[in-house]
Amino acid sequence: MTEHAEQQPPLICVVDDDVGLRGSLDSLLRSAGFAVLAFAGPDGYLASADADRAACLLLDIQLEGANGLDFQQALLDSEFHVPVILISGHGDIPQTVRGMKAGAVSFLAKPFEEDALLLAVREAVEVDRRRRDSEGRDRDVRLRFDTLTEREREVMALVTAGLMNKQVAGKLSLSEITVKIHRGNLMRKMAAGSLADLVRMAEALGARDTSVTRYHRPG
Repeated sequence: MTEHAEQQPPLICVVDDDVGLRGSLDSLLRSAGFAVLAFAGPDGYLASADADRAACLLLDIQLEGANGLDFQQALLDSEFHVPVILISGHGDIPQTVRGMKAGAVSFLAKPFEEDALLLAVREAVEVDRRRRDSEGRDRDVRLRFDTLTEREREVMALVTAGLMNKQVAGKLSLSEITVKIHRGNLMRKMAAGSLADLVRMAEALGARDTSVTRYHRPG
């Protein structure tokens, strides 16, 4: 991510068919330091080149020609992970329950207090920040894993399964000193400060050999 991108304010997208409310939300959110894009319906949001940059989506449940909850579910099904705040002037308990089960971070009934809206938006932005940080770490781990040789990956799979160097050497028909060299190389490449760090990375990558343990090796 560039320094310029890091300095951009969080983008809040609004999907509501009430033009007056869209304008009010635009002004309120901009005054609070957010960037804002507002749309009358889901099609406009999906057509936006900046939709994947959104840190929060304010989504009306009752839209002209569309159902906000159905759109929320479609986003979920397509693994579009923007935090959603549902808003409605006609919300009821079943709608609220459905929306929250589908992952909405908050539900606001119209008319809502400005402070309540801004609090909900800030909480959603924090949820998005944590998600993006986590995804960034996962990408970094995958990129580091891609630099390992095939043999280093084999050693990593067995070491993180709990095998000792001598056991890894026997399983891979290598000398113990060679295993130690591979282990040192892969620890450096993976930027792992400890075996526990390496195990967590292997778990995240699905790279740990679950068919063996220190105490039992098949066949």
